[in-house]
Amino acid sequence: MKKSELKRVLTRWGLTSLGIGAVIGGGIFVLTGIAAHDWAGPALALSFVLAGVACTFAALCYAEFASILPVEGSAYAYSYGTVGEIFAWLIGWNLILEYMMGATTVAVSWSGYFEKLLHLFHIDPPIWLMNDPVTAQEKAAALRATGVAVPDFSFAMNLPAFLIVLVVTYILVRGIKEAASTNNIIVIVKVAVVIFVIVVGAFYVDTANWHPFLPEPVIDSGGQQHYGFNGIVTAASIVFFAYIGFDAVSTQAGEAIDPKKDVPFAIIASLVICTVLYILVSLVLTGMVPFKSLDLKAPVAQAFADKGLTWAVYIITIAALGGLTSVMLVMMLGQTRVFLGMAKDGLIPPGLFASIHPKFKTPWKSTILVGLIVSVVAALTPIDKVSELTSSGTLLAFAMICGAVWLLRVREPNLERPYRTPVLPLIATLGICANLYLMYNLRTDTKISFVVWCVIGLIVYFTYSRKHSHLNNPEDHQ
Repeated sequence: MKKSELKRVLTRWGLTSLGIGAVIGGGIFVLTGIAAHDWAGPALALSFVLAGVACTFAALCYAEFASILPVEGSAYAYSYGTVGEIFAWLIGWNLILEYMMGATTVAVSWSGYFEKLLHLFHIDPPIWLMNDPVTAQEKAAALRATGVAVPDFSFAMNLPAFLIVLVVTYILVRGIKEAASTNNIIVIVKVAVVIFVIVVGAFYVDTANWHPFLPEPVIDSGGQQHYGFNGIVTAASIVFFAYIGFDAVSTQAGEAIDPKKDVPFAIIASLVICTVLYILVSLVLTGMVPFKSLDLKAPVAQAFADKGLTWAVYIITIAALGGLTSVMLVMMLGQTRVFLGMAKDGLIPPGLFASIHPKFKTPWKSTILVGLIVSVVAALTPIDKVSELTSSGTLLAFAMICGAVWLLRVREPNLERPYRTPVLPLIATLGICANLYLMYNLRTDTKISFVVWCVIGLIVYFTYSRKHSHLNNPEDHQ
């Protein structure tokens, strides 16, 4: 087993908090608007059930792997020891897509809530400082069409998204204990606010907004079905990226005090807690306002604003900012730990990705690199171009893990398993089928982008990784 040079400071509830920190934020505060407005309507609650069930199968398999291999690297490390290096590489490569695009999406969403907070204080920053170039031009054109005078601009960037990523990067470089402590405070606040949204919002639910609960299917110009059963499935695949919190938990095994017991507990606990909260919030939101009126950038805050609850909008907006910050923190944390696991196997340059800071005991070089990439992409890229790509990498990783844990049971039946997935053949089969089915229902252009990403990954593997792999060059790494 690989020895971890990282500090073991995380308890089971610390790990669970990290999981909740990754899950609650992007899904509840942002994706509920997009998924209900464009795809599922009030039936978004069923989309969360579907995504939650698919996640549960994968989570049970993850938990067994995490108890056997308590090292950093998550799904990558698990598959490396079972299904072979090239499959492990593909999973690791897709985890890069999952975490980086996820953090980017959340950074852009954070900027949207920050802009709403500024508006609450009657501060109107220029469009070109709050949006990427494409979105800025679209917003300017829309305002001009309504007769609003908007000055011309040749440069635009999402400055708040850029800056918040740099702040998170600084926290992560300083150390896991500081990051976990920051996250714990934020988790307590945002879970309290999510419960506040459910309880207070319930008094403003108009059940007429739930009818029809499953809107009639609509086919767009590209042949894609919105609403109906296919719309529910597409919405489930879109919101799926919000469920990767338990995956982020498993990347922290190298820093857990008792990883064999605590990581499986935290994986399942964070998933169950967050799924229940998602379902309740989606029902309250679609009950408060007609789904076609949901705001795409800040749906929760806008729903309360539409009911005249301005005081609640302040609370929700500030909590959303904290919640989205913790999501970024955990996603970027997970990203660097996956890099660390891959670097230890020689698949990516260890001098850059496995370099541990002598004082902070964090992979500081890769953390800074990830921070720079995410900040630039978040500043210059529209949110809709990156959000769904996150789900594609996650779904494939989950399906492969379900198969890998089953394969390991067959190959190594006597291996010590502190946690055993119940009814494994059934759970693994359902996990593979459910995750691939959701992947199949992603939009066509998302699937094309995903294939291109995988091809690039294979080129990198055969031109660099295979030649430097410790597995293929054992005599160099005795």
